[in-house]
Amino acid sequence: MSAVLDTPTRTTPLSTTVTSERVPGFLADTWNVMVRELRPVLREPVSVLFAMVQPLVFLGLFAPLLPEVPHGSALQWFVPGIVVMTALMGASMTGSNLTQEMMTGSHERLLVSPLNRSSLLVGRALKEVVPVLMQAAIIVAVVTPFSFDLHLGGVLLGSLMAALFAIGLGSLSFALALVSKGQEWLFWTVQQTLIFPVLLLAGVLLPLDGAPGWLATASDLNPLTYVVEAERALFAGDYPADTVLAGFAAAALVAVLGLVVGLRAMRRAD
Repeated sequence: MSAVLDTPTRTTPLSTTVTSERVPGFLADTWNVMVRELRPVLREPVSVLFAMVQPLVFLGLFAPLLPEVPHGSALQWFVPGIVVMTALMGASMTGSNLTQEMMTGSHERLLVSPLNRSSLLVGRALKEVVPVLMQAAIIVAVVTPFSFDLHLGGVLLGSLMAALFAIGLGSLSFALALVSKGQEWLFWTVQQTLIFPVLLLAGVLLPLDGAPGWLATASDLNPLTYVVEAERALFAGDYPADTVLAGFAAAALVAVLGLVVGLRAMRRAD
């Protein structure tokens, strides 16, 4: 007996057949869901390039305005923030695909399929790792010829940290889509209302040195702040233990929170 799983995207009519020969279990189901979500990305990698338009525009417009620094290039400070911003924006929008699935009915077909419900969320969340790594590689490749000092070890470690953060944020985005129950306007209203304060309070585009007390406190409560600080240290080739551990702890906290909230919402979905 088999069940046909409809595609979660609006572009390519993909299908995955679950048969009696499929290895059962949470890990197998998670892998199947993750592969299903990645197929459109792998078939049309140009979609990743289209997602890079905004961060590349930010680099093109802001980079000439960066102040000169005594040692190195100001890009060492700015580029890690752009990498984090790309992960933040991309992961926070992923729930829109689930909203489309709910509107077309394909999500309901997945819920009644033999797939583990938890795998439906975890597989989608883990898929976020691939776009984050691809986009980070593109950004670094673009800026390296322009006085950006490449420290490969730090870039790889920083990219993994951004991917861990994206897993949690993507899970929260899926939970928001489930709560929105297919109402796109509600999903986008909440997403846009929350995403920009989080972005600005992390000091991604502007330093928060000398900020008033209330703004500094809000920044200290923002997990993304610690991720950005750690990314800047790693991209500069530095490995301060306290800063890097704080960054990974903040990313892990968001990942755990996102998965817990997302799994709870998925199990309650009808």
